[in-house]
Amino acid sequence: MSGRARLAVCAWAATLMAACALLPLVEPATWILQAAVLLAVQSGVGAVARRVPLARPLTIAAQALVTLVLLTLVFARQQALAGLVPGPQAFQRFADLLQQGGDDIARYAIPAPLESDGIRLMLVGGVLVIGLLVDTLAVTFRSAAPAGLPLLALYSVAAGLSEGGADWLWFLVAAVGYLMLLLAEGRDRLSQWGRVFGGSARPPGPEQGRALAPVRTGRRIGAFALGIALVVPLALPAMDGGLLDGAGGVGSGTGGGGTISAVNPLVSLRDSLNVNEDRQVLSVQTDSEDLSDLYLRIVSLDDFDGTTWKPSKRRITAVPDGTFPTPAGLGPDVRRTETRALISAADWYAQDWLPMPYPPSGVRVAGNWRFEPVGMTLVGDHGQNTRGLKYEVRSLNVQPTAEQLAAAPPPSAALTREYTELPDSLPDVVFRTAREVTAGAANPYEQAVKLQEYFAVNGGFEYDTQVKVGSGSEAIARFLKDKEGFCVHFSFAMAAMARSLGIPARVAVGFAPGSPQADGSVSVGLRDAHAWPEVYFEGVGWTRFEPTPTRGSTPSYTITDRPGSSVPDPAVPSQSAEAEPSAAPSSSDTCAPQDKKLDACPNESAVAVPVTGDDGPKWYALPAWALAGLLVLLLPLAPMLWRLRARAVRLGAHGRGAADVGPHTLAVWQELTDAAWDLGILPQESQTPRKAAARIVRLGGLEPTAAQAVHRVADAVEQVLYAPHPRPAAGLAEDVRLATAGLRAGVGRGTRLRARFAPRSAIRVTWTVSARWTALKRRAAAARPQWRRTSDQQG
Repeated sequence: MSGRARLAVCAWAATLMAACALLPLVEPATWILQAAVLLAVQSGVGAVARRVPLARPLTIAAQALVTLVLLTLVFARQQALAGLVPGPQAFQRFADLLQQGGDDIARYAIPAPLESDGIRLMLVGGVLVIGLLVDTLAVTFRSAAPAGLPLLALYSVAAGLSEGGADWLWFLVAAVGYLMLLLAEGRDRLSQWGRVFGGSARPPGPEQGRALAPVRTGRRIGAFALGIALVVPLALPAMDGGLLDGAGGVGSGTGGGGTISAVNPLVSLRDSLNVNEDRQVLSVQTDSEDLSDLYLRIVSLDDFDGTTWKPSKRRITAVPDGTFPTPAGLGPDVRRTETRALISAADWYAQDWLPMPYPPSGVRVAGNWRFEPVGMTLVGDHGQNTRGLKYEVRSLNVQPTAEQLAAAPPPSAALTREYTELPDSLPDVVFRTAREVTAGAANPYEQAVKLQEYFAVNGGFEYDTQVKVGSGSEAIARFLKDKEGFCVHFSFAMAAMARSLGIPARVAVGFAPGSPQADGSVSVGLRDAHAWPEVYFEGVGWTRFEPTPTRGSTPSYTITDRPGSSVPDPAVPSQSAEAEPSAAPSSSDTCAPQDKKLDACPNESAVAVPVTGDDGPKWYALPAWALAGLLVLLLPLAPMLWRLRARAVRLGAHGRGAADVGPHTLAVWQELTDAAWDLGILPQESQTPRKAAARIVRLGGLEPTAAQAVHRVADAVEQVLYAPHPRPAAGLAEDVRLATAGLRAGVGRGTRLRARFAPRSAIRVTWTVSARWTALKRRAAAARPQWRRTSDQQG
């Protein structure tokens, strides 16, 4: 392996070793394998460009272009031309993913889930950018020391965010990678003064010892400095109040404002709820007479970006003393009763958000809690959660009538704009289906009821907890086509369709009504975890709907006397997942780790939009992918294929006639010099054929038979160049094959493989194209005055 190739490999390894510091931030860590493959392709392109050789700016540009194509192929394939060429839509996709990634970083606690494409793009793309900088500095410009700056930046970002106790391990890995890069550069520089010996079985001689001394000294210095960096901080006194101290937000002030810094309300359930049994989460004692409406709401998801529903970032305040403010939109004419609930959380249930009936009118709870006034939710502060907590909640049981909802005036323009926003990537089938389902509805209330009935009763949908939850702009369209899913699918789809009709909607996450116990309490278990849509009506406020069949209870205000309506009686609650027959799909509704569904494991506030199938590829996808695959396969083999074609033309065309003696003799000579070039003997155009032949024989170490073949070809070339009447020379093609075989026999296997698959002489294609382009421009420039004179004469 050449010194520069070794340096490229070390730059690749150093970048990956520094990127290992990012592993604790995201779970699972499979992204680094993808980053390693893409980074290897990027480094390989740089190695090929330097071997050609291309100018340094062109080498960097080639690597950047390939990096962009790779990222397009992985993250924006659907928006790219033929799935490979980035265009405006692909760049918009990158912008959307980066924005999504920034939002997800602010929303998720460490470790964040890898399901977010935004986070994955930031990780993989960041590693590729750092890798390009390291490769440019260390390999292209042969200056490894400054390459430590981008490596330090990558490690510093990870160290500033990490909360683990193994930071020293990642520092050690990153430092070893950087030292390895420095040593590779030192070895490469030393090799330019002579051969670098790697050691032998016998003791080194004086010259070999002098060559080995700098390498050994560099290794020792690096190991000593690394040990000092790891050991010395342990002996120093701890220092508080540093730049990153308190980054976790542990302060002591009470503050009346601020923003929610950890807005993932369900991340604390990620580990607690990964069990196979239906464990009790909450125990509720209430004075409410209607237990079918005892929904415990955790948080609302009101921001839809086409891939996920997530809570918006809101300002939080201190928990109001006494009575909470009136919920947004609730007017004085709507009937309501205040109920009281005493709630006890299990000792293992650690939730950052406080489960409460909606809307709450007052809370008595111990600990550090903050109030988010828009969603009327409580979020823990300073590490506060619900583990073993007992608290009392007063809430309003709002009982609007169908007439009040139907006569609701339109909401404000600001509220409508915020809660009807939809991404441009949402398929047209969602809008079309929403209009077809609600045809004939006279107002938003009737439209919402028709949507609920479509999903819960007459649309042919089935409740199935085995359907995967995926992501992508086509996800809701697939769900509408396959008509199978669970509460996540139904609530997300109804909320999106309501928004497409101009009706403000959001998704609530929490627990459906639990099971009454003999002591009068209500037991809320894991299988009661649920998601449902909320629709806004002016004068009533946010109103619950239930589109998921066999789950929860149908609200009484959605029952209509309209002919054909088959909404079940609200007095008879729908079966819960536990009460369904064993053959029902929900019988498997557990919280096993393999069940990535919100019904069983409500552990993600930004759950991906449901995916239930695939609409199939477009008509042009198959030929486009076939062409792209062919190009991917042929591109690395292009130099070899050109070389084989050139050899066949040059050797096969010789000897066709006396008139062709000159051109074809020169072609055979060029084939011989190119074969020597591919095997490591660079051509020198200034030498005569005789001197060039002697040089090939000497450097190639050819045996007499092969050497005579080289000289015969050179003599034929001299005849063509200098003799007045050159004589045809027979057997030149065989002489070239004999000489080439002799040259191949004198080199190693690696050199032979490089000569076959990456021949140096393939650069002649670039030279030929450049020369022809220059000649074409000259002819065009020469023809321009003649064209102008002709035009003037005709004018």
